[in-house]
Amino acid sequence: MAQRPNIVFLLTDDQRWDAMGCAGNPIIQTPELDRLARDGTRFTQAFVNTPICCVSRASFFTGQYEASHGIQDFGTNFTPEQWQETYPVRLRASGYYTGFTGKWGVGNDLRKEDFDWHKGFGGQGLFFPDKENPERHLTAVLAEQAEGFIAGAPDDRPFCLSLSFKAPHVQDQDPRQFLYDPALEDLYADIELPPPPKSDPSYFDDLPEFTKRSEGRVRWHRRFETPERYQQMVKGYYRLVTGVDRAIGRIRAALEARGVADNTVILFTSDHGFYLGERGLAGKWLMHEESLRVPMLAYDPRIPARDRAPIRPEMMSTLDIPRTILSLAELDAPGFLQGRDLRPLLTHGAVPWRNEVYYEHHFGETRDPVIPASEGVRDGRWKYIRYRHGEPRFEELYDLNLDPFETMNLAGDATHAGELERMRGRWESWQAAFGAWRAEPDYTWADPA
Repeated sequence: MAQRPNIVFLLTDDQRWDAMGCAGNPIIQTPELDRLARDGTRFTQAFVNTPICCVSRASFFTGQYEASHGIQDFGTNFTPEQWQETYPVRLRASGYYTGFTGKWGVGNDLRKEDFDWHKGFGGQGLFFPDKENPERHLTAVLAEQAEGFIAGAPDDRPFCLSLSFKAPHVQDQDPRQFLYDPALEDLYADIELPPPPKSDPSYFDDLPEFTKRSEGRVRWHRRFETPERYQQMVKGYYRLVTGVDRAIGRIRAALEARGVADNTVILFTSDHGFYLGERGLAGKWLMHEESLRVPMLAYDPRIPARDRAPIRPEMMSTLDIPRTILSLAELDAPGFLQGRDLRPLLTHGAVPWRNEVYYEHHFGETRDPVIPASEGVRDGRWKYIRYRHGEPRFEELYDLNLDPFETMNLAGDATHAGELERMRGRWESWQAAFGAWRAEPDYTWADPA
């Protein structure tokens, strides 16, 4: 098993799917991400299952939905039993040299003792953590730590490095919000960004009342209320992404310098997306594409270039990452994992795959809905969203074929009553599947057909 691949899993924070040049963004500069996409596979339909940091990161570790792992807030730690089944623990037990750096994001127990190398931090962290070198940006610090891990990994063991960037997340209490590396100050300075899609006030007016007074609106005022502030904030967001891009270039150079690039698989994604002013909102939390959809790149250099699939339109989920990592490490996946192995999609050819994804967000639902709780189902054409506050329940239904930007809510349109009922039925099937899973400890998960 000495020839098993090294694995580098790179996770950003708040990066939406279109914040890359390779995804069609004509402004943002991401040459390293674009190169990674050219070298490997870009998933054009990648989604998180819960768009909030703590829950999404718990899913990346466990390979389970929030409804299964039960972590719904920032203070809850993994149980000892849960943690023993996460991919870092299983890889280390099988002989991998494991490392973690960056934002932990799940509870207050960082589990440092269960890694061979750990430089992670709890909470949100600071973009300028070095008091002796106050202009040294956290993204550059993480790149340097990754370089050190790669250089120092033992020769006789494969390694797995999990690196969780803070960028492009805001620094919440700082009025500047997006604190980028000063070296990127001039980048995008001479560009006039177009206003966000769906910035017309009518889109905000169509939201349910509890969303209009939600944290997403509060943060919109803080970040995007004026055209001048919008230009400042989005350029800061883009600069943070470009900083991550440069860090990825350093990591790939370190793999080359160590002589292990040809046997190192790189996986890149984000914990959720981000509203950049669409619908009069900021942040994430809701189920629109801006919040739910993320970038996803996978590069396995062991696959001959002619055999690599450059683009895959299949719906990829957060939960697919742990199963894929275990598969790369040649380890059996336990039945309670709820994702799928992405490896068959990295090459050409038809692959039987899921035809819908389920999503949920229950953070704070027992309180006034500062962050509205919601659930829903998205298939290749239709998206159904169901909020958990108020009676009657507010619902959204979108025909993504005809309306990919989700501009027209069809839930109240009598001509689409049949489709609304069908999607409600799909949501009910998922609820039943989770109930069956919780009732049977040895239940082997299968997405509801």
